Amino acid sequence: MASATHFSNTRGNFLAPLTSWFHSVREQLARQRNYRRTLNELSMLSTYQLADLGLHRASLRRAAHNAVYHQIR
Repeated sequence: MASATHFSNTRGNFLAPLTSWFHSVREQLARQRNYRRTLNELSMLSTYQLADLGLHRASLRRAAHNAVYHQIR
């Protein structure tokens, strides 16, 4: 007696685009969370500590953005 051991979906994986979208949304939310955390931590530093790092208060958003979104992978 023959039995089927492999079933194929002729339509392909129709959930792939949805899964990909959820993955990208989750990744973006994680980056936003890391950005806020980094910005909050930098904001808690004193002016003298920021100067030691070569930063000014006016450049904190840019520094946090660069730290989170421009990481080398």
